[in-house]
Amino acid sequence: MRRGALGLLLILALDGMASAHDATADFGPGAQSRINADRAARDRGPLAVSVPLSRAAARHARDMALRGYFSHTGADGSTIAERVRREGYGFCFVAENIARGQTTLDEVLLSWMSSDGHRRNILHDQAAEFGLARAPGNVWVMVLGRQGC
Repeated sequence: MRRGALGLLLILALDGMASAHDATADFGPGAQSRINADRAARDRGPLAVSVPLSRAAARHARDMALRGYFSHTGADGSTIAERVRREGYGFCFVAENIARGQTTLDEVLLSWMSSDGHRRNILHDQAAEFGLARAPGNVWVMVLGRQGC
């Protein structure tokens, strides 16, 4: 069963906002092990936690919560590619999942894994790292990426 609104940004290949305070970006080893278990069950390699991707996720989640919108486009018109570049993350792959309304990590991960597009992002073979954040009002952002390539 899915709760809350879900959003999906199609994968971008090679292609400021509010402070990250008040957005939780550290879910500890629980989030990483849960995500990596889902990937391993489908013959995908593990993801590492990325500080720059976590910052990008936290800033976008907080901005959406503070400004009352829900979109892959930032209030300043930014894309996920622009937001991760602002954090100094040079990438050859980046994707973003957003959700609103889920109250726990388990709920949001179940929602994303129950959605074809979100699951495709989480399981993408180009993904090597991720950042995950939740802002007030249960606004969730997951950013997945691979540096360089």
